[in-house]
Amino acid sequence: MRVSTKPHRRARIAVISYRGLSQLVGSLISEYRERADITIIDKVFDDAIQIATELVRSGQVDVILSAGANGAYLADTLGIPVVRIPVTGADVMRALLIARKMSDHIAVVTYQQPNSELEEIKDLVNLDIEQRTYTTIDNAKETFRELADRGFRVIVGSSLITELAKHEGLTGILVYSRNSVRSTIEDALEIALIRYTEEQRADRINTILSHLNEGVVAVDANQKIQLANPALESLTGLTCESIRGKRLEDLMPDLTVSEVFRHGQAYLGRVEKINKRTVVTNRIPIRTAGDITGAVLTIQDAQAISRADRSIRSRNRRTKFTAKYQFDDIIGQSPSLLHARRVCEQYAETDATVLVTGETGTGKELFVQGIHNASRRRNAPFVAVNCGAIPDNLLESELFGYEEGAFTGSRRGGQTGLFELAHTGTICLDEVGEMPLLLQTRLLRVLQEKVVMPLGGDPVPIDVRVVAATNCNLKKAVEEGTFRRDLYYRLNILQINLPALHERGDDVLLLAAKLLRDKLGTLAEHRDVVKLVDKLAPYLTEHNWPGNVRELENIIERLAVLWAESEDFLKHHIERSLRTIVPEFFSAAVTPPPEDADSLKGFVERTEVQRIRNAVQACHGNISEAARTLKLSRTTVWRKLRRYEKDGETTAGE
Repeated sequence: MRVSTKPHRRARIAVISYRGLSQLVGSLISEYRERADITIIDKVFDDAIQIATELVRSGQVDVILSAGANGAYLADTLGIPVVRIPVTGADVMRALLIARKMSDHIAVVTYQQPNSELEEIKDLVNLDIEQRTYTTIDNAKETFRELADRGFRVIVGSSLITELAKHEGLTGILVYSRNSVRSTIEDALEIALIRYTEEQRADRINTILSHLNEGVVAVDANQKIQLANPALESLTGLTCESIRGKRLEDLMPDLTVSEVFRHGQAYLGRVEKINKRTVVTNRIPIRTAGDITGAVLTIQDAQAISRADRSIRSRNRRTKFTAKYQFDDIIGQSPSLLHARRVCEQYAETDATVLVTGETGTGKELFVQGIHNASRRRNAPFVAVNCGAIPDNLLESELFGYEEGAFTGSRRGGQTGLFELAHTGTICLDEVGEMPLLLQTRLLRVLQEKVVMPLGGDPVPIDVRVVAATNCNLKKAVEEGTFRRDLYYRLNILQINLPALHERGDDVLLLAAKLLRDKLGTLAEHRDVVKLVDKLAPYLTEHNWPGNVRELENIIERLAVLWAESEDFLKHHIERSLRTIVPEFFSAAVTPPPEDADSLKGFVERTEVQRIRNAVQACHGNISEAARTLKLSRTTVWRKLRRYEKDGETTAGE
């Protein structure tokens, strides 16, 4: 596609002339090669009209340049500018001076109108000059014969007149000069530039109007339609061609712009009815030099405005709907956690509904986000909604949306539901077990039919993957009648139960270290996080963690705040300090069973403890290194030392 970067193209000028004038123009064309394409058509009257009409119809010409009878004839017939070469007093004087050398009796013949300057020129040249006019070629020939009978031998006039004079045995002197032709070509170039600029402006306006969704009508000072766009037809049923030139109020009495002319002001945002359709109209005056010379009426479909408003708000909300976490963000190496991750990675490869269960704080939404980001829907929206945090009377409109006026207090323009916002992506229904029974019925319908029905609106097809999460026992809820059985089986296609933190062994230490670094921020670079976690290991591993990772986060943040203030806050008497800082560790302490010194079991246990002590001592108190030497986990080493040490507190690693 060619894109024009020039301010304007070369002017296209058609010169319609005859013989002598054609030759004169032809001698000047080379002067304008850089600025214009000049085509000479050596024809007169009907032949000239036929050729010029075809050029205009095919858009090959900007301006027509002509003269004399040809020029007048074309100007009355064609729909584009016709620039006529003028006959100036200087031109007439020059032609008469040439003619005087041939005869003292000279006739000047012009088309229809006599030359007003000729009477003054006659007095200056002291010649016998007669001025005659003609209207047709036959009329001109008859005039020539009459003049010849009276002794006139030289005729001054246009190229057509000079040629006809020659056929009658007279001498013809062309009245046009090179300077007049040059001046007329310059005028034609200026008009062509103005016309091209106007065409560009009109093309821009037409392109804009053609692609507007709102109907547009422009009227002149008489309220006659001058311009309309295609959108108007879809809104009113009136075609642009059929209404142009007609009065607006005759076609659409309810949409008159008379008040704009009466009061001279705009009327914006009116809600009206057209063909039983609600529209929003704007009426705006057109002013030229302070006077109202016309008006513009715009018509918008009210429903389209509502849809656009919803779309904009949906797009603004959509930017919030992203999944932050990947499977790689899940911290832990315990068999139970790795098993859960592997299963969820497999689930991510399908589009089936997933039910994620687990105690509170086990990371259900993190796994759900991981499933989304590992699926083919990763680049689409991820929408999470907590069904237990939204009041029952609002949850339905949040999930499924509503149209304007669907209920008292509804937002203007309606609201897009979360299911629609999740289209092509994933929606996470957290705490799905808290959803009221009535809403469970609607959710079941969405899952079955993959269509949502906004309140007060029409069905909207959706493509959404549903992942539900809950810490409730849904099977028990089904038996108790608080959760629909059919919805349970619809959600429980793919199922994963996440392990509690106390079931994940050393994962608690990895998580504690990660959380400590996160909470300390840049300060973590100046603290020995691993050493602190080693000190806390016996307490972290033996605590039951009823709140799981969420509880761990709270405790670690508490410790991080204190450690940020003082690096030595746990340097001595750890248990005594922790009883104050983290009483949760001691609220349900496990009392070890009494040791049977005489039993083989007691002997083995004491031997094992001694072996562990020796390894810790050999590793200079480094529990992690001792655990590797013994091929035991750090958790096991700490647990055995705590269980069998009589003082309940080890100094290893301090």
